[in-house]
Amino acid sequence: MTEYAMAVSAVKAMENTLLNRADIEQLINSSGKSAMNNVLSAKRGAGNENISLQDVWNLIKGYAPDCKIIDILLYKNDFHNLKAVLKAVISGKDPKNYYISPTNADLENLDKIILAKDYEKLPLYMRNTAENAYNMLTETLDGEIADSFIDSSALSVILQSAENSKSEFMKKYAELTAGCADIKTAYRCSKMRKTRKFMEIAVCGTPELEKDLLIEQAVKGTDELFRYIENTSYCEAVKLLQESTAKFEKWCDDALMQLAKEWGMKSFGYEPLASYYIAYEAEIKNIRIISVCKECGTENSIISERMRELYV
Repeated sequence: MTEYAMAVSAVKAMENTLLNRADIEQLINSSGKSAMNNVLSAKRGAGNENISLQDVWNLIKGYAPDCKIIDILLYKNDFHNLKAVLKAVISGKDPKNYYISPTNADLENLDKIILAKDYEKLPLYMRNTAENAYNMLTETLDGEIADSFIDSSALSVILQSAENSKSEFMKKYAELTAGCADIKTAYRCSKMRKTRKFMEIAVCGTPELEKDLLIEQAVKGTDELFRYIENTSYCEAVKLLQESTAKFEKWCDDALMQLAKEWGMKSFGYEPLASYYIAYEAEIKNIRIISVCKECGTENSIISERMRELYV
């Protein structure tokens, strides 16, 4: 099987421009934004210091335009942008200021589509969520409920689409993405003493983290929630969550990177393309963390602790 062989070869070449540990240390030890750009320029080439995820997505799709399965990686952006539009309905602000890309949805007309309730112009997997969330928000004016509903629906769509794809990689990606999100949501709801009714909207559920059980334990309190999760493959993450949500989120990002590194080694198929996108997404997050920490005067040793695992 030599599917996407040319695209995979191109991506393998592009991996040479990904940041390694020495590059990250240079960024951490740099004196400021200008110095950071110099490090990125030396690694990526002059003029390529600020290549965006949209640029990377365009490159991947340019080499493999018919590779539809990787569109699942953008679902979280699609639903984020849906939330931006609905918030604009209430606030009267321009949602375009809050959009993120790349995305499968038509960002140029997304707000018009939602306001006109022209849901059939949305990607099929977004239509029911968009309609239900719009009705929920306009009837209750409860932005938190609408946001939670959209987040949970996004995870359900990712899980179902991955299952339909019959792809082992994509199913693992979906279950890890949904599992980490559900744990964080259940923990936050438990700490804030949210009702079972709210959790039923906010929690998605996965094959490993059964929705009803997760909610049942979260309603009882964080100790019961932790005891339940400790008997799953997320047991290590629970220990970190007990320390801080930031450490838990790093664990989730690193687990996703491990998945990308494992499947990115393939010579053919779509998996190396998806893995490269995940790798670059993590790289941008690392750069953003360094930049923000430097602005706040954070010590270099602490910045190093917050770095996500690297692809190379």
